[in-house]
Amino acid sequence: MTTSAAKAPVMADVARLAGVSHQTVSRVINGSSSIKPETRERVLQAIERLGYRPNTAARALVRGRSGIIGVIGTARTLFGPMSIHRTVEDAARAAGFFATSVSLSEVTRQALSDATEHLMRVGVEGIVMIAGHDEALEVVRTQRSRVPFVVVEGDLSKASLTVGVDQVLGARMATEHLLGLGHREVVHVSGPLNWAEARARVDGWRLAMGGAGLRPVEPVSGDWSSRSGYVAGRRICEMPGVTAVFAANDQMAIGVLRALQECGRRVPGDISVVGFDDVPEAAYLIPPLTTIRQDFEAVGRRAIEVVTQAIRGVELHPSPLVVPTLVVRESTATPTRTET
Repeated sequence: MTTSAAKAPVMADVARLAGVSHQTVSRVINGSSSIKPETRERVLQAIERLGYRPNTAARALVRGRSGIIGVIGTARTLFGPMSIHRTVEDAARAAGFFATSVSLSEVTRQALSDATEHLMRVGVEGIVMIAGHDEALEVVRTQRSRVPFVVVEGDLSKASLTVGVDQVLGARMATEHLLGLGHREVVHVSGPLNWAEARARVDGWRLAMGGAGLRPVEPVSGDWSSRSGYVAGRRICEMPGVTAVFAANDQMAIGVLRALQECGRRVPGDISVVGFDDVPEAAYLIPPLTTIRQDFEAVGRRAIEVVTQAIRGVELHPSPLVVPTLVVRESTATPTRTET
């Protein structure tokens, strides 16, 4: 005696459970904007309960489209771009698309052009580029793509479809937190200045310092790595009047903390330190790191919302920047001495 495997649920099963028509289920799966929110929710709950999986290949044949979104990553070794890349892929699948990714080990005009052409040959319906590097943004600006092209990160003024975090605001929040504690000599450890995010964070720091009537010293340059933060920290050890450091990312802040510890500057007793990104390790450093948290999941989801709406031909308006938040931990405190 043999037993057959349980029959996989089909669209008609979803329609029956949700109390809607087969056509309504199809429109929900295909992202139609004409469905009432309560109806959409019933259908999605039925899909989840039954474990229904749409046949994406069959849908692509019916629609005459591939159902594929391309993703180009240019810095997957860094926490922020890596987090956004992962969320973009997850959000694409949740929206009923395949996600195919190209990760570039080096950022050159030729590599970016080749990646774009590769995705076009695959037949993608849209492309999301996670690009903070100026070279990547220039390729996007000059690219005559036949499909919607959404830029995440970088100088968002250089592309028509963009999603990103308000980097200037985040840097102002970090600096103003230190100023509010009473610090007046706040040194900035910048990222590489051919990255738009690095320049935006420098701008935010300068705006906050200028708003307090202070003239900041020139930033100490880094390259996003902990090693460059350590080198910057050793330089800061030779600046006796400095009581606070704002590092442009948490990795560099980690290097700064090590350098300050080695040269006998207590954190936060002698000098306060703020980072940017809120990497998972930030809460477990000694001391736990005050930092700016970026909602990378919100950025990734919004990128897919923009590209899928563009694919459907929806008229798009500029996407508002995602607002970061300040996370206060034990690496910042009121200065224990007055600068002279």
